[in-house]
Formats: sequence, C-alpha cells, structure tokens
Amino acid sequence: MTAAIAAPTSRTQTATALFLAIAMAGVVGTALGFEHIGNYIPCKLCLEQRIPYYAGVPLMAFAFASAKLGGPPLLTRMLLVAGGLLMVWGLYLGVFHAGVEWGWWAGPTDCGAVAAPADTGGKGVLEAIDRFVPPACDKAALRVLGLSFAGWNVLASLGLAAIAFRGALSRS
Repeated sequence: MTAAIAAPTSRTQTATALFLAIAMAGVVGTALGFEHIGNYIPCKLCLEQRIPYYAGVPLMAFAFASAKLGGPPLLTRMLLVAGGLLMVWGLYLGVFHAGVEWGWWAGPTDCGAVAAPADTGGKGVLEAIDRFVPPACDKAALRVLGLSFAGWNVLASLGLAAIAFRGALSRS
C-alpha cells in the first residue's frame, strides 16, 4: 500500500478526481433540487448528510487540478484518500439516519430544530415560526424503490468511497 500511495499519478487519478467532483456535486445537487424544486423540507439529519459533499466537491476539484497540473503524486493521492474518508463519514451519517427512520435506534432529540422558511406568506416572522412544523428525522419524506433519501445516500457514499480509495491506491 505504501508503494501504491507514493507511485506517480496517472490518468486514473485524474479521471477519478474529476468523476468524484462531478458525482459529489450531482448527489448534493439532487438533494438541493428535491428541497428547492420539489419542496421537500430537509430535517436536521438530512442537512448533516450534505456536509461531506460540500467539503468533498472542492477537495476533489483540487485533487483534479493537482493531478492535471503535475502536482506532487502524494498530494493528489492523499486528497483522493481524504475524499474517500469524507464519503465514509457520509456513509455513517446515512446509515444512522436510515436507522432512525426504520426505528432501529433513536434520533437526536433536537431533530425538529431547523430554520423556518424565508417566505412568511406576508405574515410576521414570529407568526410563521409558530405555524411552521419542522420535519421529523424518523419519518422518511419519500421512498423510491423502498429506500429513503438517507438510504440512497448510503449507496452513493459507499460507491463514491470505494471509487476514491481505488483511485488513490491504483498504480496505473
């Protein structure tokens, strides 16, 4: 493994970093689309699951630039490892949230503490807050093929982590 991490970078690392940047942006962009276009209000755990992607997209863009511009191979590979670790964190967050939704364990007690919508409907902010009921973390807003958003995030995070680690450790 040590020899692989120190090996010169190749098209594999360049392509992997570019793919990960685009895929991570696509995953979080899809979540934002469901929120802003589909009007699915995210719960606290949904919002937390986006953090690895928000950090991962620029990190993978930097890894791509490092690989493309001939940066130190160790830097490029370590950035890919960091991207993989971010996706492992995202995997943990997704599994935790899916477990809360399925009732396997309890979620956070402050799960309903999210910001009220910016559109108050012409009423005052305090009145809008009084009427706003934040989503519960233990209720899936939507299930597609039996999986909630958290469940789909588990699959995305697992796949992206595997791709990142494979790209980082590939000798070619």
